[in-house]
Amino acid sequence: MIDKFREDLLAALEVIPDGASLAVGGFGSSGRPNALLDGLCELGRRDLHVYVNNVGDDFSGIGRLLHEGRLRRFTGSFPVLPEFYEEYFKGKVELELIPQGTLAERMRAGGSGIAAFFTPSGAGTMLSDGTFPVSYDGDQRPADHLPAKEAREFDGIPHVLEYGIKADFGLVKAQKADRIGNLRFHLSARNFNPLAGMAGAHTFAEVEQIVPVDELGPDDIHLPGVFVDDIVMTKPSINIPRQASLAGRA
Repeated sequence: MIDKFREDLLAALEVIPDGASLAVGGFGSSGRPNALLDGLCELGRRDLHVYVNNVGDDFSGIGRLLHEGRLRRFTGSFPVLPEFYEEYFKGKVELELIPQGTLAERMRAGGSGIAAFFTPSGAGTMLSDGTFPVSYDGDQRPADHLPAKEAREFDGIPHVLEYGIKADFGLVKAQKADRIGNLRFHLSARNFNPLAGMAGAHTFAEVEQIVPVDELGPDDIHLPGVFVDDIVMTKPSINIPRQASLAGRA
């Protein structure tokens, strides 16, 4: 049996370098792997590209990466944190906006070995015609744009080509795990977590409980252990008040 439990969270995360791409589970604060994200901050990692549904509404999780200047590019659906847009228009972080269903399918496709697929979502919009600004310069002028996407019609409906997401690492949060990596997520915390776990070439899971290998039944396993490389226990996350300013941060 391959035991995937790691006692030392920070030691396990050492393999993640600056500049890594991360597929991150969670929807808002539900199922967000804050212990892993905090660990990356404690290790001083920077220049990170995250594939995640949303930034969140405070300076925890992805918001902490933003607050500490560790985020290079956000690929996702809901960058609702106002401070994110401040950094975006200042040219300090890039934005690749994706419809939520497309993001989910891109993660699933990447984890399933599917190179690309066509979808009607985003066809005929700025997200597909090459006009959406992915970055701004220091004078708040567009510096680069998302490339135009290949388009085709199916049954008379325009579709665009989207590519599967293959991230360097996956970060997920589960309720239960056994030592060989099988994961169970709790209710709505399941959200993007199985997909992010599939999309990462090396996936970390923070869990609330470790159970014996035979305790999880087949219907209780939401992400098989074949997709999971390291398991760590959760620890209290760090919350930075929203009133904390981004101005002058390193």
